[in-house]
Amino acid sequence: MRAQGKNVLTFAAGEPDFNTPEEICEAAIRAIKEGKTKYTPSAGIPALREAIAAKVTQETGWQVAPNQVVTSTGAKQALYNTFQLLLDAGDEVILLAPYWMTYRDQVELAGGVPVVVKASREDRYIPNPDQVRAAITPRTRAIVINTPSNPTGAVIPREILTQLVEIAVQHNLWIVSDEIYDKLVYDGEHTSVASLGEEVQRRTILINGVSKTYAMTGWRLGYLVAPPQVAQAASNFQDQVTSNPSSVTQYAALAALKMDMSGVTAMREEFHARRDLIVQGLAEVPGFQIDLPGGAFYAFVDAHERLGSRTDVEIADFLLEKAEVALVPGSVFEGDGCLRLSYAASRADILEGVRRIQCAMKEWN
Repeated sequence: MRAQGKNVLTFAAGEPDFNTPEEICEAAIRAIKEGKTKYTPSAGIPALREAIAAKVTQETGWQVAPNQVVTSTGAKQALYNTFQLLLDAGDEVILLAPYWMTYRDQVELAGGVPVVVKASREDRYIPNPDQVRAAITPRTRAIVINTPSNPTGAVIPREILTQLVEIAVQHNLWIVSDEIYDKLVYDGEHTSVASLGEEVQRRTILINGVSKTYAMTGWRLGYLVAPPQVAQAASNFQDQVTSNPSSVTQYAALAALKMDMSGVTAMREEFHARRDLIVQGLAEVPGFQIDLPGGAFYAFVDAHERLGSRTDVEIADFLLEKAEVALVPGSVFEGDGCLRLSYAASRADILEGVRRIQCAMKEWN
């Protein structure tokens, strides 16, 4: 539609709209000029692995050594490596819905079977430990935990996380903890699974990266932190797939991890203001139910009251055609009847987009 000259406002993108900080860009340019453009170890340059290990140790209390860190071409590759290593055909993985759709696809690519445990808006999309426990079978191999959540923005409280990891320990499950939005929390605080004790750390594979925190989505640098034998296996596996992530990106990521956090704080504060703005506007649409998300940069609208016999895909298509607003239907994330809007957009675009949605929904019958 944009190619046709239409002014489509998009709230579908899962990436910050800010530019990468100049300090990070300068580090990349410096690396190029200094000839740091060769192969590196598959798991990443030692300095970057040391910086990541130090970060995780400081933030979680997990005493991480550099050989427990494997950098990759984005957090998505770190997840892919993880599922390929953990799963045999028929192994089950518990997914807490609504969830990022990549989890299901990657589990299935590894021969695994996704087992979905759904959380409701009434529970603010916080998983119910009793339902998780009931979903475990002799074939269950792992549970995926994502906090703050894509798509809901839910931040799982420490007490619920503690119950979830206790279940994992009891049933000898691996915990795959996706914490890519850990620095984008507005209410309360982020609790890392890795902070919940040594027994948990022995079965945790922590996934993170620089994309969301430092506005570096296109640079493609993620990482996993795991027990040494798992990290070594991940490095060996990656060596036969992509080998190392871009050497230049690694030096940029190293600069990101060493830089002052004031820029990240400013970005988070802006997202906080945008969150309040978009939620206030969407809550004024009759039949739209929405709560303040605690983190990430997504608003997750429950539109069940407006659907009738139709679907969230139809309402998303309607808003694209009628209001020229792009968003993502919740069914993509196994959140049927809902809509996901990213507020990684300017305040002006948010105000205009919400206005268009409010007007268009008056014609939705």
